[in-house]
Amino acid sequence: MQPGEHELPVRADDTLAVTFYGVRGSTPCCSPSVGRYGGNTSCVVVTAPHCVPLLLDLGTGAREYGRTIPAGKPFACRALLTHLHWDHVQGLPFFRPALVSGSHIELLAPPPGGGLGLSTALDSAIHPPFFPITLDELPATVVLDEIETGVRLPFGDLGVVARNVPHLGPTVGYRLEWRGVAIAYIPDHQQPPSGWGIDPEVLALADGVDLLIHDAQYSSAEFVAKQAWGHSTVPYAVEVARRAGARTLALFHHDPDHDDAMIDSLVQEARVLATGHPLEVLGAAEGLSLTWVGRSG
Repeated sequence: MQPGEHELPVRADDTLAVTFYGVRGSTPCCSPSVGRYGGNTSCVVVTAPHCVPLLLDLGTGAREYGRTIPAGKPFACRALLTHLHWDHVQGLPFFRPALVSGSHIELLAPPPGGGLGLSTALDSAIHPPFFPITLDELPATVVLDEIETGVRLPFGDLGVVARNVPHLGPTVGYRLEWRGVAIAYIPDHQQPPSGWGIDPEVLALADGVDLLIHDAQYSSAEFVAKQAWGHSTVPYAVEVARRAGARTLALFHHDPDHDDAMIDSLVQEARVLATGHPLEVLGAAEGLSLTWVGRSG
């Protein structure tokens, strides 16, 4: 089944929706102290009229999204991976539609590097002895393709562009545009160890967006010992949003050691830093859904 052949849900309200199903970085976590923000790793689902659902990363949050889909019914979707670290792919074999014959999952990701192709890299992760079955043995059809950066890809009414983002290993961020609404998804972003320089590709992704979903894994104090771990601080996320002219910043990729109270304090810090700028700040939480009505022009 090809995505275009799937019976598409048509939204009666004609809106774009962005829903968070996994907001953690590094590894999933579970305790009563993370109940409000959630403990699943990266997965954000974008839906728009006349488009198959678009999944941004396939962390363990993909399992949560899969549980909202009727069991046993073939399903079509696209998944855009930013990179192949565990916390961004480990939900794929637990995604309910992947276990249904007739489902079609089109998966795009940047080339993994190291001389490996995308198929070889994913096969090595979803393969005995690390997983009971291989990727090819999943009942669904999973089509893999390496995404080309800097090229606008039309997915129905959605236009998507991938650009390279500084991280550990080949990594991209995504910019989505729909009827005058723009979303940037940059979940893993290496903040410069010194200074406040921002990569031009990152600024291009986030330029004037309605929503910037950005890596905010560390506090400034934590970053001192983790400057080369591939992530950003909350103040740096605010700086990226401010310089890009984003309207809303969603702090994302929360550290698994941060409980709800810690994230609350980081959100409050970010809001103070954003004072005087036309920037709304929120902490990404599982179940949070944001919607926009398309604009003309």
